[in-house]
Amino acid sequence: MTNIKSFTTKALSNCSQEETTCSSSPEVTVEKEEQMQFNLDLPVAIIGAGPIGLAAAAHLTIQKVPFIVFESGENVGNNILEWQHVHLFSPWQYDVDKAARKLLEETNWKAPQNDILPTGKELVDQYLVPLSKLPVLKESIQYNSQVISISRKQNDKMKSLDREKKPFEIYVKRNNDIEIVEARAIIDATGTWGNPNPATSNGVWLNSEKQCLNHIEYGIPEIKKNIKRYANKTVAVIGGGHSAINTLLELASLQKEFPETNLIWVLRKQNVEEAYGGEEKDALEARGELGAQIHSLVNLGKVQVYTPFYTMQVKPTHEQMELIGRYEDAMTSIKGIDELIVNAGNRPDFSIEQELRLSIDPATESVSDLAPLIDPNEHSCGTVRAHGEAILRQPEQGLYIVGMKSYGRAPTFLMSTGYEQVRSITSYLAGDIEASKRVELDLPETGVCSVNLQDAKEESSCSNTTSSC
Repeated sequence: MTNIKSFTTKALSNCSQEETTCSSSPEVTVEKEEQMQFNLDLPVAIIGAGPIGLAAAAHLTIQKVPFIVFESGENVGNNILEWQHVHLFSPWQYDVDKAARKLLEETNWKAPQNDILPTGKELVDQYLVPLSKLPVLKESIQYNSQVISISRKQNDKMKSLDREKKPFEIYVKRNNDIEIVEARAIIDATGTWGNPNPATSNGVWLNSEKQCLNHIEYGIPEIKKNIKRYANKTVAVIGGGHSAINTLLELASLQKEFPETNLIWVLRKQNVEEAYGGEEKDALEARGELGAQIHSLVNLGKVQVYTPFYTMQVKPTHEQMELIGRYEDAMTSIKGIDELIVNAGNRPDFSIEQELRLSIDPATESVSDLAPLIDPNEHSCGTVRAHGEAILRQPEQGLYIVGMKSYGRAPTFLMSTGYEQVRSITSYLAGDIEASKRVELDLPETGVCSVNLQDAKEESSCSNTTSSC
């Protein structure tokens, strides 16, 4: 791509292959550097080739703004494939970005039916992969390219003189090489997946929990592919959100086939009814069924509930674990746990932006100006006001944190909201200030999250569904 200055850093090793330790003398090989002023011919760098990152790429393509996408994985939607079995709450009409749809419809792409709920795998296979293979995007997406740091050219975080006139330098690791790529702006769409919160209620990672990692799953495990691990075991699930409910409903399906499976649900909510949501009042039928089904499971005694339970420690005990915490104003130990599934959310990782100037909310770890709009104590997914470039600006001019990462620890993010974020930002970067200020988002008030449909039916009138938001 034109006007991208590339530098390659290679470590010249003094040790042989047989040696386990060695001294290494890094040497930076720099291409002949021309005097170059920061200008609009430099690309916009997008970090992450998930739905939000690729939506940004689609908008920049239409606006004829040069860009480059760095994806650490081998494929687009790499993180989504880790929960590929889960159905979204939102039908296809909410899942495809408008600019991306426009580009795809210029080809022989077969658009999915608007009212169908896709799985994560279907989202990748039927949307993200075809989008990434469009010639106008394909050549600008670099896979197996891990961004390890971003800085301003010749400036660290402390230097202010002419800072905004300097391009960004992106350190990209590929195998054992590091390439430095210059960009005029950064759109960080890396999300928060892969950086989970621990089981402890105070958010602190303890060594005792790490000692149990062989028997702990963080995220949304595909229970049907891990029957031996969970069947006829005592399984505890920590979390009060849709991911936890998703997990419990899948485990309940397993419990019907393996009745000695014992399920424990650990929450911090004042009462379990808070987790049920709107049920039949929910504007999204699938989400309403979700709450109704977990309600039914609890009423039928299929799940043992501890709430509010404040986990202080996960402790290994021989081949099992115990949860130590406060329950009903007393220290309590939940013993005999074989497997633990932690659905306590995720947290953002800002390590790549250590040399950039950030404004992050101290509570939610979201973009600061966004925090009042997304407080989970005040807002559901659909009540978060649409927002764009102006809200997402950072003190570091030209840097934008978008998507799930922009929400920090708040669980109210929607894919459609992320699409609106990048539509506004890319309009601004293309010079269309008026378009960047417009609001182009309409959602059901109860939100659009995700649901995993099960083929088993519980002993109630509901069909079995699970969810993750």
